[in-house]
Formats: sequence, C-alpha cells, structure tokens
Amino acid sequence: MGFSLIEGFTKSLAMTVLSEIGDKTFFAAAILAMRHPRKIVLSGCLSALIVMTILSATLGWAAPNLISRKWAHHVTTVLFFGFGFWTLWEGIKGDGDAEELKEVEEKLNADFKTDKRGAKSKDDDDLKKQQRSFLLQLFSPIFLKAFSITFFGEWGDKSQIATIAMASDEDPFGVVLGGILGQALCTTAAVIGGKSLASQISEKMVALSSGVLFLVFGLMSLLADP
Repeated sequence: MGFSLIEGFTKSLAMTVLSEIGDKTFFAAAILAMRHPRKIVLSGCLSALIVMTILSATLGWAAPNLISRKWAHHVTTVLFFGFGFWTLWEGIKGDGDAEELKEVEEKLNADFKTDKRGAKSKDDDDLKKQQRSFLLQLFSPIFLKAFSITFFGEWGDKSQIATIAMASDEDPFGVVLGGILGQALCTTAAVIGGKSLASQISEKMVALSSGVLFLVFGLMSLLADP
C-alpha cells in the first residue's frame, strides 16, 4: 500500500509538472497575475486545479468498479502510449514556442478591454479594494475569472485524461497528492514569474520531455501485472 501510494504520487507529480509547464492555463495564470492581485489569481487558479485533480482522480478510482481492473489497466497502458506519441508529434511539428502564449494573451487582452470599459475609475476600484477584506476579494470577479479560465481550460486536456487513467491503475490518494503538488509548483511559478518566465519556456522541449515520460509510463504499465 505504501509503495503504491509513493509510486502514484511520483508518477502524478512528474506527469503534472511536465504537462502543465507551457500549457495554456500556465500562460493564462502568468498574464492574469500581471494585471490583478497575485494572491487572488493564485487562489483562483489553484482552486480550479485542485478541484479538477480530485474530480479526475475520483473518476479514475471509480473506473475499475465499472469495468474489470484488467481492462482498466490495459486502457491505461494504451492511453499512456497514445499520449506519448501524440505529444512527441506535437513537439516535433511545433511551429513556434510563442504561438500559444500569443493566443492566450490576445484572448485575455480582449476580455480585459471589455472589463475596463464597463468598470469605474481605477482610483475608485483601488479604494474599494483597500476597504474590502481579503476574504471578500477572494470571491471577487477576479477570483471567479481565474477559476473559470483554468477549470474549463483543463477540462478534456491530456493531463486530465492522464490523471483519470493513472488513478484507475495507481493509488488514487497518491495521484491526488502528486497532482496537487505539481499544480501548485507550476501555478506559483507562473504567477510569480509572470510573462517574462512564460516567454522563456521552450514548449518544444517540454512537449518532447512529456512525450518521453508518457512512453516510459506506458512501458512500465505494459510490463506490470494488471
């Protein structure tokens, strides 16, 4: 049981870090943190990622109760190999490291301009923020925006499906702990480092590293007993 938890934790942590660095939600957190209070952005993004990780691991934990553990193991193996080759192909054919950052930035710029037109003066907003407690700010439109962008950005992503598959074959508690720690590390780095850090990340190298890691997990799953 202890070894299974550690194995699930280690795999989930490695997979999450390599999958989330340079991801759209990573860039979104970096850009949002440049325009809004970092504490609020970090709280919103992390809350969404924690909810998503727990939800995905729960689905994976329930999978063996719907189909046999043997079939769940085989499906997990196929998914790891599939994601591995898919991610390697994306890394090899990548047209440029800045494309995804530019796409996210353009979308957030459009949203920011819309919000700015409908808002009151900056001085009034700053005064109100000072008068409000952090708890009230925590559930402000900024928090909800960071939460929704991150949550729906991760929905159906490779990392979510990989977490579901991993939790069906490993200790789900270890998968949750590793996933949350990985998300916390990446999101904190994005919020603190901002756009300067995001723009220096080589998506090609991250994609190639992620692809190799998925293939290693697939090979380990293939050689392991169901």
